[in-house]
Amino acid sequence: MAKKINKTNVARLLDKAGVGYELIPYEVDESDLSAVHVAVQLGEDVKRVFKTIVLHGDRSGYFVCVVPGDDEIDLKKAARVSGNKKCELLPMKELLPVTGYIRGGCSPIGMKKHFPTYLHLTAGQYDFIYISAGQRGLQVKIAPSDLLCETSATCADLTAEGVSG
Repeated sequence: MAKKINKTNVARLLDKAGVGYELIPYEVDESDLSAVHVAVQLGEDVKRVFKTIVLHGDRSGYFVCVVPGDDEIDLKKAARVSGNKKCELLPMKELLPVTGYIRGGCSPIGMKKHFPTYLHLTAGQYDFIYISAGQRGLQVKIAPSDLLCETSATCADLTAEGVSG
């Protein structure tokens, strides 16, 4: 018998907005919370498994970048697209108080407050991508256009690797 998946706040918000999605569980490894591990668990290309990174800009304050799982965020590019001169990663101890999410379960949907959100350009290459459902062990399979709409995100080149993929 399949294990019942409890709806997360992310799922409730998507339901309320009438957005189509699928909740996909995966096995959590506390010693490896990487998107690469998630992709392996899902049997998917890591370029489709996006991670949510929260940053703090010198002008804008907090903002969110959603990038392919195996890419490194380029802080200069992230600062530029968000209207900052410089930015830095949010310290881990501040993630829960600022977003309401923990590491490995941070979703761009349903944070405590809405922050400016930037989705990496490569998301548009796919009919669906994966993002965190707001808890470890659960991903949301969603169309990039629906994610853009739901988060009021802007598409941008955010990674050191650029737009290749």
